[in-house]
Amino acid sequence: MTGEFRRHKIEQRAILEHRGKELRKSDSTRQMLALDEVNGYRIRPGLYEVYGANALTDGVSFTVHSNGATSISLVLFHRGEKEPFVTIPFPDNYRIGKVYSMMVFGLNIEDFEYCYSVDGPWDPPKGLLFDKRHMLLDPYARAVSGQRVWGQSANLEGIYRARVVQNNFEWNATPQLRIPMSDSIIYEMHVRGFTKDPSSKVKCPGTFEGIKEKAEYLKKLGITAVELMPIFEFDETRDKREVNGRTLLDYWGYNTVSFFAPNTSYASRSEYNREGVELKTMIKTLKELGIEVILDVVFNHTAEGNENGPFISFRGFDNNIYYLLTPEGQYYNFSGCGNTMNCNHPVVQEMIVKCLRYWVEEYRVDGFRFDLASILGRNSDGAPMDDPPLIRRLAYDPILGDIKLIAEAWDAGGMYQVGRFPAWKRWAEWNGKYRDDIRSFLKGEYWSAPEAVKRITGSMDLYAYNYAGYNSSVNFITCHDGYTLRDLYSYNNKHNEDNGWNNTDGANDNRSWNCGVEGDTDDPGIIALRFQMMRNAITVLMCSRGTPMLLAGDEFGNTQFGNNNAYCQDNEISWLDWNLLEKNKAYFDFYRNMIQFRRKHPAIKKDEAPAKCGWPFISVHTEDPYNGQITNESKVICIRFSGYIKAKGQDDIVYIVINVFWEDRLITLPDPPEGGFWSLVVNTAAEDGKYYHNRPKPVTQRGWNMKARSVSVFIVSFGTGYGQ
Repeated sequence: MTGEFRRHKIEQRAILEHRGKELRKSDSTRQMLALDEVNGYRIRPGLYEVYGANALTDGVSFTVHSNGATSISLVLFHRGEKEPFVTIPFPDNYRIGKVYSMMVFGLNIEDFEYCYSVDGPWDPPKGLLFDKRHMLLDPYARAVSGQRVWGQSANLEGIYRARVVQNNFEWNATPQLRIPMSDSIIYEMHVRGFTKDPSSKVKCPGTFEGIKEKAEYLKKLGITAVELMPIFEFDETRDKREVNGRTLLDYWGYNTVSFFAPNTSYASRSEYNREGVELKTMIKTLKELGIEVILDVVFNHTAEGNENGPFISFRGFDNNIYYLLTPEGQYYNFSGCGNTMNCNHPVVQEMIVKCLRYWVEEYRVDGFRFDLASILGRNSDGAPMDDPPLIRRLAYDPILGDIKLIAEAWDAGGMYQVGRFPAWKRWAEWNGKYRDDIRSFLKGEYWSAPEAVKRITGSMDLYAYNYAGYNSSVNFITCHDGYTLRDLYSYNNKHNEDNGWNNTDGANDNRSWNCGVEGDTDDPGIIALRFQMMRNAITVLMCSRGTPMLLAGDEFGNTQFGNNNAYCQDNEISWLDWNLLEKNKAYFDFYRNMIQFRRKHPAIKKDEAPAKCGWPFISVHTEDPYNGQITNESKVICIRFSGYIKAKGQDDIVYIVINVFWEDRLITLPDPPEGGFWSLVVNTAAEDGKYYHNRPKPVTQRGWNMKARSVSVFIVSFGTGYGQ
């Protein structure tokens, strides 16, 4: 940018800022005139199209809506006080349609918290649960009080109050990265668990700041996006209990209290009226390092639970609108958590759209992963819809146009839509079939070979037609829900006794293998085999068409001690043990090298330019390179990715060989193209411990002995160079 152009941009920005100030000054002057006084406070109609509480020059606009209420009152508390200092009913003429809006003058936003009292009919069989005695949280609250200290709920008598948030964060020239799905490598993490353990050696463990402190580590690892498990405000104490000497909490956070508010206990310091600054700073830092931020969002249910649950917000505003109800007024439970949101009702749909836009506009997030996304496609009676308006609207929303939309395409009500989710060529999916088929194949179930080939080559049996092809498949072997990668090869059976449900919770279908001994062992042979299986897994994942997703801690062999449902474990079971990074450094280096290998070889990721040698983008082989008939008797599968890299002026050819059999198998490499030769990059069973070659090792013979339960990766090198 030239100096003259830079000066022009600065002057232009100054003019726009001046005009904005004048407009705001004019607007605020117009709004300064109070029209009424109620209970000692001057008021006037507020901003009807701006929901929530919004501070202006001399007043705060409070806007809320309810279809069934007969009246609504604003209840104001001094900070931390039990009793309100004033209750201000919305005058009837301040209501337009179903929207109540009121500007209150003379409030000090640093010294008050607010909630609502909503009156109306009480008729449970019809789903009407209005009761003015309940103090209700603003559905559009930007911050929730009483949640600041993790594990300690300060909500007086179960009342959740909201606060006004001042937003003056400066993003400056922070880039919107727009990394294509084909180039993305997603890293799923829990904000608290990522750095809470003392071994993380960060100054602010368990916080957004803690992640920021590890930003350079994430860049070094090579991932392109972090996917944060729920960060919307939730109350981790909702099911607080003691089991085996541990305090169990709602650790994962999949029970949302407020969709517009960040979890204040994830901030390292109090941000009263400035909630979100630390989160925004973390996002800004990651973006500057080329790392996107994806949020795991939960719109399928709320923390209000079933018929016996608390009145937090939606239940008291419009219970029969926000939730799916049976004809008797009971809650449908397709979420497994007591209630199900009525996502395709226009009011709920509008809230969800506004929420997602808010996080994109104010927090600059790059994508969303939707928990139990199949619920988003259920009708008011719970039936699946052919053309769900919410899912379609999100697919075409202009603000979300460059945002990644990732569905967990199933729910707890039995709907499984992997490969059948209404995607409009816009949505991607957590590919649960990839996880299952690859787990089965890698553990030695060679009869799964035909399915494994489909998954490694992009699952095009699932993602044609309404999908975006390879970009629709988010491939994963492990995630927060289930075993870690180390535990996948250390346990045959789940060990969830510490959860307090007699080991009845958590999935039973894990497709794991303990390599001969259940749990920890000192046997060097079993330990070596487990790490070999882990190397196999990350190699296959990084050499699969589709977007890979990794579980935080897998890169250095983190364990949950066999617990495959650690949703309540706020302790060493869930916290990453960073001591393992040094202990298992050789494995970490291999893991990191595989990530870099994928990034260097576009032929794995997408069909770009055809290879000059004439080979197809993807081809499948048995031990015999001229036999492409993979059957349920195939112990070995070989997959070749081919393309042309214009910048290098040469073909990019990768050949991955997978032997899941418990005996060695001899394979034959195909004839290399003219001017090229095969070089070895990966051998997960290398006897000399050199599992990855940064300088690919030329292979002088076409025959290659594949060790039992091993994976090898070859590339075609050209000339005399060894570069990848």
